[in-house]
Amino acid sequence: MDIRNEIALVTGANRGIGHSFVTELRRRGAKKIYAATRRPETIPEMPGVVPLMLDVTDDGSVTRAADLADDVTLLINNAGVSTFARLTDGAEDDIRLEMETNFFGTLRMVRAFAPVLDANGGGAVLNVLSVMAWMAYEHSNSYGASKAAAWALTNGIRYELAGQGTQITALAMASVDTEMMAGIDDVKSDPDVIAKAALDGLEAGSLEVLADGRTAQWKSRLGEDPALLYPQLSAQGATRP
Repeated sequence: MDIRNEIALVTGANRGIGHSFVTELRRRGAKKIYAATRRPETIPEMPGVVPLMLDVTDDGSVTRAADLADDVTLLINNAGVSTFARLTDGAEDDIRLEMETNFFGTLRMVRAFAPVLDANGGGAVLNVLSVMAWMAYEHSNSYGASKAAAWALTNGIRYELAGQGTQITALAMASVDTEMMAGIDDVKSDPDVIAKAALDGLEAGSLEVLADGRTAQWKSRLGEDPALLYPQLSAQGATRP
């Protein structure tokens, strides 16, 4: 895929990685970029950028977006939310919000835009995932569950849309320096670097882009015994009376 020939739609485009995607798409010469967000007034005026009202948790909003943006050839499903909820004692509403946004929101967008992409020659979908799809942590395991579901979704639609020639690329990364991660003390990637790596992979035809070393390491260890992945669990068990 050559970005210079594409008309892109980026969800969650007003900040963080979404904003970086818009910037990088412009730099690469995309024909048009729909910058989709629940607050389109926050999108600054830029040549080639079309602000678009979109709430990925609302069926009607997604349908209207697909009707308006019927020339899209590249869909970037970036919109997401993290409440840092734990599975065992986090608020159920928070857990449902993460699943509704990160999994069902992506599913809505794919179902609405698959016919658009088909009509426009096949195109591509880039789904923004997370290393949390493959690991557990002391918090954010609800977010991880939603991203694991989105990873399975991504693998599934790759098969289902192969017949119409739609390229499906997954992007996964660890912590990124965005508003979502502002309260977390961790080594964080630059969102501009993440967007560049993702579009490099997309243009190269990659099915999966692992944007940093930590993510690549966790993906490579998926087949290992959980006791090796989480040795601290054995140590905790040994200290119980």
